[in-house]
Amino acid sequence: MKLDAIFRPKSVAIIGASNTRGKVGFVLANNLLKSGYDGPMYFVNIRGNVVLGTQTFKSITDIPGDVDLAVVSIPSKFVISTVEECGKKGVKAMIIISAGFKEMGGEGAELEIKLVETAKKYGIRIQGPNCLGTINTHLPLDLSFASTLPKKGSIGFITQSGALGTAILDWVISEEIGFGSIVSLGNKADLDEIDFIEAMAENPDIKVILLYLESIERGRKFLEVASEVVKTKPIMVVKGGTSSAGAKAAGSHTGALVGSFLAYQKAFDKAGVILSESMEDLFNYAVAFTEQNLPKKEGVAIVTNAGGPGILSTDLIDSLGLKMAALTESTVKTLRENLPSAASTGNPVDILGDALPNRYAVAVEATLKDPNVNSLVVLLTPQAMTDSLSTAKHIVKISKSQEKPVITVFMGGNWVEKATEYLKDNGMPCFNFPEKGIKTLNALYKYCRHLKLPELKPPEYDDIDRDAVRKIFNGVKSDGRNVLFPHEAMNVAEAYGINAPASALSKTADEAVEAADKMGYPVVMKIVSPEIMHKTDIGGVELNLTNSNMVRIAFDEIMRKSRKAQPLAKIYGITVDKMVPRGREMIIGMSRDHQFGPMVMFGLGGIYVNYLKDVAFRLAPMNEREAQQMMEETRSYSLLKGVRGETPADIDTLREAIIRVSHLVWDFPELQDLDINPIFVYDDGKGVSALDVKITLS
Repeated sequence: MKLDAIFRPKSVAIIGASNTRGKVGFVLANNLLKSGYDGPMYFVNIRGNVVLGTQTFKSITDIPGDVDLAVVSIPSKFVISTVEECGKKGVKAMIIISAGFKEMGGEGAELEIKLVETAKKYGIRIQGPNCLGTINTHLPLDLSFASTLPKKGSIGFITQSGALGTAILDWVISEEIGFGSIVSLGNKADLDEIDFIEAMAENPDIKVILLYLESIERGRKFLEVASEVVKTKPIMVVKGGTSSAGAKAAGSHTGALVGSFLAYQKAFDKAGVILSESMEDLFNYAVAFTEQNLPKKEGVAIVTNAGGPGILSTDLIDSLGLKMAALTESTVKTLRENLPSAASTGNPVDILGDALPNRYAVAVEATLKDPNVNSLVVLLTPQAMTDSLSTAKHIVKISKSQEKPVITVFMGGNWVEKATEYLKDNGMPCFNFPEKGIKTLNALYKYCRHLKLPELKPPEYDDIDRDAVRKIFNGVKSDGRNVLFPHEAMNVAEAYGINAPASALSKTADEAVEAADKMGYPVVMKIVSPEIMHKTDIGGVELNLTNSNMVRIAFDEIMRKSRKAQPLAKIYGITVDKMVPRGREMIIGMSRDHQFGPMVMFGLGGIYVNYLKDVAFRLAPMNEREAQQMMEETRSYSLLKGVRGETPADIDTLREAIIRVSHLVWDFPELQDLDINPIFVYDDGKGVSALDVKITLS
């Protein structure tokens, strides 16, 4: 298994072990002794005194036996020399608890670079620095300075915040949630979340992997690894730094670039990673995944003893895109025969407020046996006659005979406390209110939907001319520019099979006429100058020019007006573009995220893009399903399909254009920003035309 030296070391040394209560070195040594680890344990203290009844060594090199793993809790200024000693000793991995590295900036960041360089020299893998440590309940092994050890379980938890990890530990112990492994990442100088995800994926003791992350430095590698791991184990994450203020705080916390939260969302979606809004939701999901079966198909049923909670739950199910099951006639017949006449035998199944345990048993068993029902939510509100504990026992017994997930919501407090404890003790997720329960059920469905998606690769296009684009980009760079001229950007689009009007740069009126004659009339002419942003406002654009005389006059007029408006502007010439018919105005764009790479945008274009913000995003490269979903996420997609008898737009060609753009921005990492706005979309079968293309290189 990967990282065995950390998760299953054959021997452990604590460097900085202390006999002073309250010191991290004392807690580390004490936790290791108490954890039940049965391998050789060594304590290192420069004074060579006795720690917790164990004789220490002054240096790790003094230890007579081999050492797999060293845990370091000493001042940061001594860490590099300690790594050297560990390297000479043949240590395989180190957990560096010590702070004072990249998170401090300046000298601390330089010290962390030296730390990694020294460790690499000896082939040592580093967890941390500035971390809480590691716990493995199955070995067992506690190499953390947390105050408590959770019970054994099958949840793997990877956290970028050590303090959050200790708080979560305390909470899950009170909730009696079991863990398999807990890892604190710290500064991620060497080992990061990807390394530990891979290790937990190989660990048979771990069923579900949870993460708290503030940054992902190796974004594309994360995508690659997570996409594979989720095929066998769900991965769920809470992302810190979702707001601009939170991102700034997260950056100062770890010294890492945090990146765009939108890019993280799209990356998680692409990989099948479930994004949780809160830590509480994260662990609710984890318990459900470890204790319940996954739903095989859509179809949720509700059994309730109160109308209000049933209605609330139905609304929540609908808002999350889940589908209520249509009960079969056989199920309805069974319910009618066994429930009071006033009960509702639809879905939700309302068994009335005076329902005793036997009535719950009938309803739960009947709905779970229904072939249209693939998951069940059981709601209970405490009435004077309600026996919540006996009801809970019936639910547990019946649910164990079925392979369908059951979520329980026992509303109230003291009256249902024993029942909720019984349910949780028997692997049944139980909540006080419907919202948490329905969200947890939705997480199960979301994961199942991703597993069922057919694996599609981005389509390949034989007509793409990468050499032509490379030649254009090289020419731009050799010219000392990073922004392409309009005609260059148009030619890039054409090279990738995206239809664009013919375009040429002219520096004289004669060149303009020659270009117009060649491409055919009418044409449009625009000034080319990086200093002139709003061309139309200063008279830098002339439309619908139908002959050579108009082109000559337009050339002179555009030059005159441009020089008058901005005398110091550098003018490269005037573009001549073939005019094309108007179409539906859409936009295809791209910006490059420094963690996850190119992120493609699609939406309503033209002048409306900044006002209506009707856009959707996906990470490149894209397959046909992703491009289609992207279009369908926008409100304007309904216009493309045709409304009030309008002819539908050429959605197939538009989808292909989006995919071709995703190829372009993936193939050329130096392409920093791209905007095709507008791209005209014509009626079905008549294609698209990239009217205005802007490209910026890094």
